[in-house]
Amino acid sequence: WELGRQLTRLRQARALLLQAAHLPVAQTHPLLDDGAAHDLIDAARTELRLSQDAQDPVGIKERVASRLERIELAHARQLRTGVGLLASIGAIAPFVGLFGTVWGIMNSFIGIAHANTTNLAVVAPGIAEALLATALGLVAAIPAVVIYNHFTRVLAGIRGLLGDLSAGVQQLVSRDLDRLGNAPAVRDAR
Repeated sequence: WELGRQLTRLRQARALLLQAAHLPVAQTHPLLDDGAAHDLIDAARTELRLSQDAQDPVGIKERVASRLERIELAHARQLRTGVGLLASIGAIAPFVGLFGTVWGIMNSFIGIAHANTTNLAVVAPGIAEALLATALGLVAAIPAVVIYNHFTRVLAGIRGLLGDLSAGVQQLVSRDLDRLGNAPAVRDAR
């Protein structure tokens, strides 16, 4: 649900930025005053403020791009929290089940050795343990892999939207610097 909310907010923020003619000032719209959109816009404003005496707009654009890239990565890293655990469960659980299977079959052979017979009553408990261990391993692994794959697809979409937002902010900064000249754009960003 959290990822779904993030997708919705990022899509709405992207739509707002695509319609903007200038880099938004603080508290222009609630969607741009929170989350990733706010962080990206604020980083661009900060770089413009810090570069107010710079003469080369290309250097400013490069520094803005660098700041925005780091923010994109930080948000993506934060959203990926916990996904690695699903991957580990999906990868390890079948082997735990397999270990249980081997253990159950070993118990069956030990039972056969102790009883000196292959009677079903001797073999059945070990085989039952083996089947239960296999089933439990699969019950843990299959949902973990399905959920992991779903989260990976959703996170890829969010990462793309973060990239779109970052590109939108860079375009607005570039447009402002090109249209107004370096000094006025920097003053407006404060």
